[in-house]
Amino acid sequence: MNPTMKKFGYPESRVKEFETWVVLLRPQQITLGALVLACAEPATAFSGLSSKAFTELHEIIGCIERGLARAFAYDKINYLMLMMVDLDVHFHVVPRYAQNRSFAGREFRDSGWPGPPDFTQVNATGAEINESILAHLKSVF
Repeated sequence: MNPTMKKFGYPESRVKEFETWVVLLRPQQITLGALVLACAEPATAFSGLSSKAFTELHEIIGCIERGLARAFAYDKINYLMLMMVDLDVHFHVVPRYAQNRSFAGREFRDSGWPGPPDFTQVNATGAEINESILAHLKSVF
């Protein structure tokens, strides 16, 4: 486990774990189903990953896209590798929605649609809602 994985709640927030990567529910739901895809290898540059991590990434992207499509029927998906604050190799995975989505009695907005995701606008969730989202994602991944 690296500091980035820990910051985003690993292992409690784990949706699915692979050999070199882990898919985590992002605690701040920019959009419904926002995730963090973190590499468990000790790398702070994308080019520093092993060939194994790059190969596995192909499988994981397919798993994420199929799972999020089944879970929430997203319209588009964004993968952002920012690594400005959290230095370990990771992506923010942001499903995008042209229309609001409802889940667990809550309405979720995509404030940035149709432009880039707006990280300053977060859908208010608490531990209970995040646990419901996590359980739903685990059931379809």
